[in-house]
Amino acid sequence: MVTAPHHMAAEAGRDVLREGGTAVEAMVTAAAVIAVVYPHMNAIGGDGFWLVGEAGQRPSGIDACGPAAGLASRDWYQAQGTTTIPARGPLAALTVPGTVGGWMAALAQPNATSGRMPVARLMAPAVAMAREGVPTTAGQEALTRQKLDGLQDIPGFAETFLADDLSVPQRGDRLIQRRLGDTLEQLGRAGLGDFYQGDVAQSLAHDLEALGSPLRLDDFTGYKAQVVDPLSITSRDTQLYNMPPPTQGLASLMILGVFDRLRVPDGEGFAHIHGLIEATKQAFRVRDAEVTDPEWMRTQAVDLLDARHLDSAAAAIDPQRAAPWPHPAAPGDTVWMGAVDANGQATSFIQSIYWEFGAGIVLPESGVLMQNRGMSFGLTPDHPQALEPGRSPFHTLNPAMATFADGRHMLYGTMGGEGQPQTQAAVFTRHARFGMPLQAAVTAPRWLLGRTWGDSSTGLKVESRLPDAVIQALTEAGHAVEVVEPFDGMMGHAGAIVRHPDGLLEGATDPRSDGAVATV
Repeated sequence: MVTAPHHMAAEAGRDVLREGGTAVEAMVTAAAVIAVVYPHMNAIGGDGFWLVGEAGQRPSGIDACGPAAGLASRDWYQAQGTTTIPARGPLAALTVPGTVGGWMAALAQPNATSGRMPVARLMAPAVAMAREGVPTTAGQEALTRQKLDGLQDIPGFAETFLADDLSVPQRGDRLIQRRLGDTLEQLGRAGLGDFYQGDVAQSLAHDLEALGSPLRLDDFTGYKAQVVDPLSITSRDTQLYNMPPPTQGLASLMILGVFDRLRVPDGEGFAHIHGLIEATKQAFRVRDAEVTDPEWMRTQAVDLLDARHLDSAAAAIDPQRAAPWPHPAAPGDTVWMGAVDANGQATSFIQSIYWEFGAGIVLPESGVLMQNRGMSFGLTPDHPQALEPGRSPFHTLNPAMATFADGRHMLYGTMGGEGQPQTQAAVFTRHARFGMPLQAAVTAPRWLLGRTWGDSSTGLKVESRLPDAVIQALTEAGHAVEVVEPFDGMMGHAGAIVRHPDGLLEGATDPRSDGAVATV
């Protein structure tokens, strides 16, 4: 089974499984496809993170986050005449794209039993879709229209993502990316390492330098994705896993650990939703104060998840009143996908370019769209994410897994910046704690504290499908509630798969996306 926020990615991954491929191989194919069909959300010029494992086993984590360029110092940016890192354009493209390195690391994992399928086969669907074209989605049309003023003059954007007359392509219009197709074909022919060590790397570095980015060839040749030990906590009968810093996986685990201690008896009422919102506030305060590149952290992430710390955070929550908010929020644009193969190997995967369309620049030779993850750095020494060459940026990305005592294995996640930990908590608690069927847990009305992609306010947004009595109770408790449309895209594009001990697969995809669950 494969679940993805675009049906073409799910179907391409399913076809790999149908041919006997592994979950990792299916996910690499789906990752390449979704970089073609969902460019407003992700690209091979971005970063990625993986959890790979089987039920009953501790998964491996893969950190495919690219560091800041060797030239990307605070002095270098000040010499360019800027006091802040721009959100768009060549100066925003200052971190090495790591996601292709993550594909390589996943395929090299011992438990991936990879090698049965050549990389050219894994890239083939994405190559064909890039060259022949795919229909523009409603989401891409809406975001292109919404963000056009800040993107239309960025090098390469208009010729790639606008119509010949520079208008916004409408839903269903064909999106063709021939140069990207050629690049993906080259990666299939020469191997994924070509992105960092070969012809593709040389092309990327040449174009980036010509455009004014600080990235150079040495930044590519020196990059390698890291295999890491995931963070984990025990939650009643479940072992929960997520990614360590520089991601916000700590916050996702902390929310669930704190919520456990509130002992909420029933789902969907005020106590459930208020409890998760208040647990989110506790987790976000810790995240914002502590989480950065692990080499710069003052406290180890595992220490922030110990029982005494979670007990203290839970004790600070008033079960009837909202704690003060808002708090500074970070945007983000991402895709989450999951896959399980016939042998039970599972992958929870996330890929991102940060803001919608990332830095906006499309490199002229390769057709690669670059991320703007590095704009989260600051140009003052006292900034919590102060820019340093080689430093990893903070990431909202965090794929999740859970193993239950009864043998079930769950993988789940979502896009949505600050909404990622909140949606994970909603889906997990609804399904695992309160018995809601998996698809219902993803479809059910959601909420968002803070800002996510396509939104600017930082209060509490709730979908209008929440019961009126719950909305009223949240308001009376002191939450600054803003009611939004049902199935609003700002609530993320979630997905999940549960593998039961008898081999039954239960999958879910988000009606807020263009996704599908594809099975063999």
